[in-house]
Amino acid sequence: MDARIFIEPQQGATYSEVVTLARRAEELGFDGFFTSDHYLKIGDHGSGLPGPLDAWTTLAGLARDTEKLRLGTLVSPITFRHPGQLAITVAQVDEMSSGRIELGLGAGWFESEHAAYGISFPSMAERFDRFNEALDIISGLWATPEGERFNFAGECYTLTDSPALPKPWQRPAPPIIIGGRGKRRTPALAAAHAREFNVPFADPTDWKSVCIPVVEACEARERDPEALVWSAAQTLVIGTTESEFSRRADAIGRETTELRQNCLAGLVGEVLERLAEYEEAGCTRMYYQVLDVKDLEQLSTLAEALELS
Repeated sequence: MDARIFIEPQQGATYSEVVTLARRAEELGFDGFFTSDHYLKIGDHGSGLPGPLDAWTTLAGLARDTEKLRLGTLVSPITFRHPGQLAITVAQVDEMSSGRIELGLGAGWFESEHAAYGISFPSMAERFDRFNEALDIISGLWATPEGERFNFAGECYTLTDSPALPKPWQRPAPPIIIGGRGKRRTPALAAAHAREFNVPFADPTDWKSVCIPVVEACEARERDPEALVWSAAQTLVIGTTESEFSRRADAIGRETTELRQNCLAGLVGEVLERLAEYEEAGCTRMYYQVLDVKDLEQLSTLAEALELS
């Protein structure tokens, strides 16, 4: 199973802390390093200082400050960026990384962060309309041959005579990741556009049930479901001893019992048993959500458990 690290810097992190963690992940043999895309701290633990990091600014830095890691977002809300501008940003960061970027994209859900920074937050129906058109626009811009023009006329966006530049380093395009629990529009969009489908924070049984409508949507389009990467994201808290596990739980303001019940958490053997359940359910890639970005030793413990090095 592919192993990627997933961080939440809106909870409080500096770029220096993030790049130190990313470089350690690279040294240990993790496949990728992904960031959430939020502008407001979620929950009550901690102050959120020094404040959020912009996801694509962070990824641009990591593109130059790492060498091998796949890099991307889980996930960027389309409410934050116009799709034409986002296509340019992602293409540029892809070139900066020599082709290591992946775009996780979603409709957006966290209303408070939009209010906090004056960003429009329309109805769910309109957000999904924007999401749908954005996927067509971004894919269309990247696919337009050099020297030709791209035009798009939708309900939400209009593009006229775009030169569709720059092109990404990766051809035909960086992988697009779509995820979530929607039963109708999300599966249809994933089947049409995604190279990967991600279900976050679900136990293995729930994870498998959420994937079923996506499989059905792929089959309806006569697309082989095996062409998709099927991934999960789950909070990681791991220890080699009970005291180490308890200390790491305390550091993120969580209870050990709750973590064991809902997350990839506990002693090494417990975490490996849970991972085996995800693999048996069909998961081929795991994003390990690391909430304490200063705890480099936790990555070492996980890498040793997974036999990455």
